[in-house]
Amino acid sequence: MYKKALFILGLCAGIVSCTNDEENPYLITSNQVGPLKKEIRINQLDSIFKNDSIVRQTSGPQEFRSTDEIKIFSQDGEALLSLEPLQEFDSTSTIGYIRILDPRYETKNGITIQSTFKDIVENYNISRIENTINSAVVFIDEINAYITIDKDQLPTSLRYDTDSKIMASQIPDTAKIKYFMIYWN
Repeated sequence: MYKKALFILGLCAGIVSCTNDEENPYLITSNQVGPLKKEIRINQLDSIFKNDSIVRQTSGPQEFRSTDEIKIFSQDGEALLSLEPLQEFDSTSTIGYIRILDPRYETKNGITIQSTFKDIVENYNISRIENTINSAVVFIDEINAYITIDKDQLPTSLRYDTDSKIMASQIPDTAKIKYFMIYWN
Protein backbone atom coordinates (compact mmCIF):
# COMPACT_ATOMS: atom_id res chain seq x y z
CA MET A 1 0.00 0.00 0.00
CA TYR A 2 2.82 2.40 0.93
CA LYS A 3 4.69 1.68 -2.34
CA LYS A 4 1.53 2.24 -4.35
CA ALA A 5 0.92 5.60 -2.67
CA LEU A 6 4.52 6.67 -3.33
CA PHE A 7 4.21 5.62 -6.98
CA ILE A 8 1.00 7.62 -7.45
CA LEU A 9 2.52 10.64 -5.70
CA GLY A 10 5.62 10.43 -7.93
CA LEU A 11 3.48 10.07 -11.04
CA CYS A 12 1.42 13.14 -10.10
CA ALA A 13 4.57 15.17 -9.44
CA GLY A 14 5.95 14.14 -12.83
CA ILE A 15 2.76 15.14 -14.62
CA VAL A 16 2.65 18.50 -12.82
CA SER A 17 6.30 19.28 -13.67
CA CYS A 18 5.71 18.42 -17.34
CA THR A 19 2.65 20.62 -17.62
CA ASN A 20 4.40 23.51 -15.86
CA ASP A 21 7.12 23.52 -18.55
CA GLU A 22 4.54 23.51 -21.31
CA GLU A 23 2.51 26.25 -19.65
CA ASN A 24 5.43 28.65 -19.13
CA PRO A 25 5.32 30.93 -22.21
CA TYR A 26 8.77 32.32 -21.32
CA LEU A 27 10.73 29.09 -20.79
CA ILE A 28 14.30 28.89 -22.13
CA THR A 29 15.73 25.44 -22.93
CA SER A 30 18.45 24.24 -25.32
CA ASN A 31 15.96 24.17 -28.22
CA GLN A 32 13.23 26.60 -27.12
CA VAL A 33 12.83 30.24 -26.14
CA GLY A 34 9.22 30.89 -25.19
CA PRO A 35 7.10 30.07 -28.27
CA LEU A 36 10.17 29.74 -30.50
CA LYS A 37 11.52 26.30 -31.21
CA LYS A 38 14.86 25.56 -32.84
CA GLU A 39 13.21 24.47 -36.12
CA ILE A 40 11.06 27.63 -36.52
CA ARG A 41 11.74 29.56 -39.73
CA ILE A 42 11.98 33.35 -40.02
CA ASN A 43 8.91 33.43 -42.28
CA GLN A 44 6.83 31.89 -39.44
CA LEU A 45 7.48 34.70 -36.95
CA ASP A 46 4.45 36.77 -38.02
CA SER A 47 2.07 33.96 -37.08
CA ILE A 48 3.88 33.09 -33.84
CA PHE A 49 3.94 36.72 -32.64
CA LYS A 50 0.64 37.79 -34.25
CA ASN A 51 -0.34 39.83 -31.18
CA ASP A 52 3.06 41.49 -30.84
CA SER A 53 5.12 43.85 -32.99
CA ILE A 54 7.96 42.63 -35.19
CA VAL A 55 10.57 45.12 -36.36
CA ARG A 56 13.01 43.99 -39.05
CA GLN A 57 16.22 45.95 -39.38
CA THR A 58 17.82 45.62 -42.80
CA SER A 59 21.07 46.77 -44.33
CA GLY A 60 22.78 46.87 -47.69
CA PRO A 61 21.80 48.36 -51.05
CA GLN A 62 18.10 48.22 -51.94
CA GLU A 63 18.54 45.28 -54.32
CA PHE A 64 20.58 43.25 -51.82
CA ARG A 65 18.89 44.03 -48.52
CA SER A 66 19.39 41.48 -45.80
CA THR A 67 17.67 41.13 -42.47
CA ASP A 68 20.33 41.73 -39.84
CA GLU A 69 18.14 41.80 -36.78
CA ILE A 70 14.52 41.16 -35.91
CA LYS A 71 13.16 42.66 -32.70
CA ILE A 72 10.00 41.41 -31.04
CA PHE A 73 8.01 43.87 -28.91
CA SER A 74 5.00 43.10 -26.73
CA GLN A 75 1.64 44.81 -27.21
CA ASP A 76 2.76 47.25 -24.51
CA GLY A 77 5.87 48.19 -26.50
CA GLU A 78 8.28 46.30 -24.23
CA ALA A 79 11.26 44.68 -26.01
CA LEU A 80 11.04 40.89 -25.64
CA LEU A 81 13.67 39.37 -27.93
CA SER A 82 16.15 40.26 -30.63
CA LEU A 83 16.70 37.59 -33.30
CA GLU A 84 19.20 37.00 -36.07
CA PRO A 85 18.60 34.49 -38.88
CA LEU A 86 21.11 31.69 -39.38
CA GLN A 87 21.27 32.51 -43.12
CA GLU A 88 20.98 36.06 -44.41
CA PHE A 89 18.83 36.69 -47.51
CA ASP A 90 16.71 33.62 -46.74
CA SER A 91 13.23 33.94 -45.23
CA THR A 92 13.12 30.15 -44.85
CA SER A 93 16.22 30.23 -42.65
CA THR A 94 15.96 29.14 -39.06
CA ILE A 95 16.97 31.41 -36.19
CA GLY A 96 20.68 31.57 -35.43
CA TYR A 97 20.84 33.81 -32.37
CA ILE A 98 18.34 35.10 -29.83
CA ARG A 99 19.14 37.88 -27.40
CA ILE A 100 16.89 37.78 -24.36
CA LEU A 101 15.64 41.29 -23.54
CA ASP A 102 12.71 40.63 -21.18
CA PRO A 103 13.30 39.37 -17.60
CA ARG A 104 10.25 37.09 -17.80
CA TYR A 105 12.20 34.70 -20.02
CA GLU A 106 13.90 32.17 -17.77
CA THR A 107 15.57 28.78 -17.80
CA LYS A 108 14.21 25.82 -15.86
CA ASN A 109 16.71 26.74 -13.15
CA GLY A 110 15.49 30.33 -12.97
CA ILE A 111 18.27 32.16 -14.85
CA THR A 112 17.07 35.45 -16.37
CA ILE A 113 18.72 38.63 -17.64
CA GLN A 114 18.53 39.88 -14.06
CA SER A 115 20.54 36.96 -12.63
CA THR A 116 24.05 37.29 -11.22
CA PHE A 117 27.14 35.24 -11.98
CA LYS A 118 26.60 33.38 -8.69
CA ASP A 119 23.14 32.29 -9.92
CA ILE A 120 24.71 30.91 -13.08
CA VAL A 121 27.49 29.03 -11.28
CA GLU A 122 25.05 27.50 -8.80
CA ASN A 123 22.72 26.23 -11.53
CA TYR A 124 24.82 25.36 -14.59
CA ASN A 125 28.20 23.99 -15.61
CA ILE A 126 30.27 26.62 -17.34
CA SER A 127 31.71 25.17 -20.54
CA ARG A 128 34.31 27.87 -21.11
CA ILE A 129 34.99 31.58 -20.64
CA GLU A 130 36.37 33.74 -23.44
CA ASN A 131 38.19 37.00 -22.86
CA THR A 132 37.21 39.79 -25.29
CA ILE A 133 38.06 43.49 -25.37
CA ASN A 134 35.09 44.62 -23.26
CA SER A 135 33.58 41.45 -21.81
CA ALA A 136 33.99 38.01 -20.37
CA VAL A 137 31.84 35.64 -22.43
CA VAL A 138 30.57 32.71 -20.37
CA PHE A 139 29.35 29.68 -22.36
CA ILE A 140 26.71 27.28 -21.01
CA ASP A 141 26.53 24.50 -23.60
CA GLU A 142 23.77 22.69 -21.70
CA ILE A 143 21.25 25.32 -22.83
CA ASN A 144 23.08 26.59 -25.97
CA ALA A 145 23.66 29.93 -24.28
CA TYR A 146 26.35 32.44 -23.68
CA ILE A 147 26.26 35.29 -21.25
CA THR A 148 28.47 38.36 -21.41
CA ILE A 149 29.69 40.13 -18.34
CA ASP A 150 31.12 43.62 -18.74
CA LYS A 151 34.78 43.82 -17.78
CA ASP A 152 33.97 46.83 -15.57
CA GLN A 153 32.72 44.23 -13.07
CA LEU A 154 35.97 42.22 -13.12
CA PRO A 155 39.13 42.81 -11.09
CA THR A 156 41.25 45.68 -12.42
CA SER A 157 44.02 43.29 -13.52
CA LEU A 158 41.66 41.70 -16.10
CA ARG A 159 39.88 44.79 -17.42
CA TYR A 160 42.46 45.83 -20.01
CA ASP A 161 43.99 42.44 -20.72
CA THR A 162 42.63 40.34 -23.59
CA ASP A 163 45.38 37.70 -23.44
CA SER A 164 44.83 36.31 -19.96
CA LYS A 165 42.55 33.37 -19.40
CA ILE A 166 39.62 34.38 -17.22
CA MET A 167 38.68 31.80 -14.62
CA ALA A 168 35.20 31.53 -13.09
CA SER A 169 36.75 32.16 -9.66
CA GLN A 170 37.92 35.60 -10.88
CA ILE A 171 34.40 36.77 -11.72
CA PRO A 172 32.61 38.27 -8.70
CA ASP A 173 29.43 36.52 -7.54
CA THR A 174 27.57 39.82 -7.86
CA ALA A 175 28.54 40.39 -11.52
CA LYS A 176 25.45 41.18 -13.57
CA ILE A 177 24.60 39.86 -17.02
CA LYS A 178 25.10 42.32 -19.87
CA TYR A 179 23.78 40.06 -22.67
CA PHE A 180 21.97 36.72 -22.45
CA MET A 181 22.18 34.97 -25.82
CA ILE A 182 20.85 31.67 -27.11
CA TYR A 183 22.53 30.24 -30.20
CA TRP A 184 21.18 27.60 -32.56
CA ASN A 185 23.17 26.32 -35.49
